Amino acid sequence: MISEELARLQAENRPIRVGVSGAGWIGSGFVRQVSLMKGMTVNVLADPDVNLARQTFVDCGVPADQILEAETPSVAMDALNAGKKVVSGSYALAAQVEAVDIVADVTPSPASGAETAYSCIQNHKDIVMVNIEADVTVGRILKKLSKEAGILYTVSSGDEPGCLMELWDFVTSLGYEPMVIGKGKNNPLNPQATPDTVAESARKSDKDPFTVASYVDGTKTMFEMTCAANATGCLPQQRGMIGPEADLTTVSKVFALKSDGGLIEKSHTVDFVQGNGMAGGVFVTVRIEDPRIRADLEYLKVGKGYYYTFFRPYHLWFLEAPISVARAYLYRQTTLVPQDVPVAESMTIAKRDLLVGEKLDEFGGFTFHGVMERAKTASELNALPVGLAPGAVMVRAVRASEIVRWQDVRLDEAQTVVKLRRMQDQLS
Repeated sequence: MISEELARLQAENRPIRVGVSGAGWIGSGFVRQVSLMKGMTVNVLADPDVNLARQTFVDCGVPADQILEAETPSVAMDALNAGKKVVSGSYALAAQVEAVDIVADVTPSPASGAETAYSCIQNHKDIVMVNIEADVTVGRILKKLSKEAGILYTVSSGDEPGCLMELWDFVTSLGYEPMVIGKGKNNPLNPQATPDTVAESARKSDKDPFTVASYVDGTKTMFEMTCAANATGCLPQQRGMIGPEADLTTVSKVFALKSDGGLIEKSHTVDFVQGNGMAGGVFVTVRIEDPRIRADLEYLKVGKGYYYTFFRPYHLWFLEAPISVARAYLYRQTTLVPQDVPVAESMTIAKRDLLVGEKLDEFGGFTFHGVMERAKTASELNALPVGLAPGAVMVRAVRASEIVRWQDVRLDEAQTVVKLRRMQDQLS
């Protein structure tokens, strides 16, 4: 058991030494969670805002005089050997430090995730991505390069894709036929949401308005379900998925085959539901022919008929992600990795008319949102992956609601994420 292994490491004073990228909301939460656990410790924390990284350690009870800023491996090692914690402005540093056993990227940006992961590959350090945006954008090439370097690459549990993979493993191991994998969206979908329209709800929850808007406009959901699709091979039935209203009493009927009165054409579909009944959870709906198994599931109050939905009512994101880190380190087990052939992509869609010379802002901003599409279709459309949209400069005008294509923008070719994506697109 992981808990027993961690307790043993704690007793032996040999904790898993974790380097972390990201000291924002999710990164600081991850570090705080690890500080409560046995057998693990975060010893290097990177963020461009070094003061934010420093404060994260302070909030975990580390005395300020026991935190040292370092930008080189030698300075970092001297500090760690002296029993101090290290903060850095460089996402690449943790992978270069000998006293780091494994690295976790806990940022929401494909650019920072790519930088962290590529440094791990170069320095032969295992990497756990709490950053699904990076996996959707360049996960396939990161997986390939990691394998060639002899290191482990995995997406963590906690966010919906990782939690879905655990549920997927459960139902497919039992031999059940998956009809739909999906999540319950936490808020009604509004593709035109901006930081201004969600400002009040963001203020009440003490969250960044861009972050909240990326949930409401669907970009986050599209990233999540694209990640899950590319790990399982499940396809969206239509652009953006269906996203029907459903709860636990109706979801098995809603996601039945059309021939049985439902909405889907065939099995192995990815989608999401709206409404409070399943918000925050993940599910897999299956179809079962065997009459004995159906009778047993009905007796166990899982459902009735041919369709049954297995539902996990929560995902704890960065709070449970450390378990994936422990699993990767202790057993060299992955939680989620993309398959070799992608089946889905998250495309960039203009929220408003975009003019030549405009720079696209961040996820949840005023200029674009993401929409899921089948990978083959997105490629044929030459659609810009939404993970590359932040910071792209428009070189052609695009009207509101239209797809932003590769030829419509100028990217920063010096960015690691852009270089990796171009390498990925050369894969067969």
